[in-house]
Amino acid sequence: MGGASPPAQITFGTDGWRGRIAEDYTFAAVRRCAQGFASYLGERGGPGRPVVVGYDRRFLSEHFAAAAAEVLAGNGFHVLLTMGATPTPAIAYSVVRRGAAGAVNITASHNPPQDNGFKVRDHRGGAVAPQGLKEIEAAIPGSEAEAARLPLEEAVRKGLIEEFDPTPEYQAHLETLVELDRLRNAGLTVLADVMWGNGAGWFPRLLHGGSTRVIEIHGERNPSFPEMTRPEPIPPNVDPGLRATLEHHADVLLVTDGDADRVGLGDEQGRFVDQLRVFALLAYYLLEVRKERGPIVKTLSTTSMLDTLGQIYQVPVYETGVGFKYVAPKMLEVDAMIGGEESGGYAFRGHVPERDGILAGLYLLDFMVREKTSPSRLVEKLFELVGPHYYGRVDTPLPPGERKKREAAILSSKPASFGGLRVTALNDLDGYKYGLDDGGWVLIRFSGTEPIVRVYCETTHADLIQPILDDGLKLAGAR
Repeated sequence: MGGASPPAQITFGTDGWRGRIAEDYTFAAVRRCAQGFASYLGERGGPGRPVVVGYDRRFLSEHFAAAAAEVLAGNGFHVLLTMGATPTPAIAYSVVRRGAAGAVNITASHNPPQDNGFKVRDHRGGAVAPQGLKEIEAAIPGSEAEAARLPLEEAVRKGLIEEFDPTPEYQAHLETLVELDRLRNAGLTVLADVMWGNGAGWFPRLLHGGSTRVIEIHGERNPSFPEMTRPEPIPPNVDPGLRATLEHHADVLLVTDGDADRVGLGDEQGRFVDQLRVFALLAYYLLEVRKERGPIVKTLSTTSMLDTLGQIYQVPVYETGVGFKYVAPKMLEVDAMIGGEESGGYAFRGHVPERDGILAGLYLLDFMVREKTSPSRLVEKLFELVGPHYYGRVDTPLPPGERKKREAAILSSKPASFGGLRVTALNDLDGYKYGLDDGGWVLIRFSGTEPIVRVYCETTHADLIQPILDDGLKLAGAR
């Protein structure tokens, strides 16, 4: 009989490490990751400062979190372990509130139910920058035996692991950012689809006590995520929520993903408002309604409407690679008013440099209430200002070993047009983004967290979305 296979190499992608539960995502692998993070933190101040550990509602997440906590305690850190499944933004805020060295978050966010993940956050509650992720990777030991470990009960007895509830501090902070009484007394009917995830109970709790009514669906724990392929707030996963919006005659649909750091929006007519429009709406709200000023940070996969808003309101717009490991550092560098990405994750000044689906949802409600109008009318007002924009995205599987071949084919092809629109520029900062002569763009990008190639586009021509995507898929080798 042959010996056991050597431990797999662990690589941190766009937002930490994710893997298939019981295949590569195992307790041994989590302990190795935790040791790598402990070593990384140890070189930046050493044990003594707390480290927050939280988790989502996926299969075994609380046990994987305990395993990570044991290793951090074994390295001498004081671990603040959340008492239950906790929204990612609440974990991030706890880092700042408690003066922690960083955080570990056991979550695969919007991935399929078979996956789990290991996210790390720095002392500011934001994503660790790319160079830091490389250093963590380099510090991950080759075997579980090299990870220091203090059993949970012993660590608790010694005071090195302490359970805590981050809810009160996070909620109190939200109340400094949004006038919740105005929302509670607005008389709205809000349909909240929390996608079986960590957002469960939050909108009912925050908006309770007035004439506004919150109807929550998918609020139980069910790691198989029924009625959706994954807890990602985009079609078709949002379709049950859109139907429920019509059934309950709700004024708006708010959708949070598995760990509640992303938001999706549905209007009063049961129509999905895509995440590029939501990003533009949030920036418009901050600029026009709240009269805030400051830079906008966006990934290259999101909307050019932000560039137009930047010109109108005379604020700078910065573009980064995909992922908050790029967005968060840039937000801190330039003191950005808002930062975000195409996936529906948005962060805000005065908070933490981390996506927050709960706060974004509250801001969207506040926009509706202050303007005394519906989500569909808000989109119309946005388009009256910046012109109509249309968005599309297709994800296709990427077979093992195909990436280099496909990238070489893309680079050698030099396409002249997509969907009949002339190519005006190529940006290869993160993937292959082609500017189009209507001011739109098409992006071909290989995912940093899953074996997927994504093709995105934005255009001012509604009838050209599919032709552009079709040409993009052909170029990506997916057709």
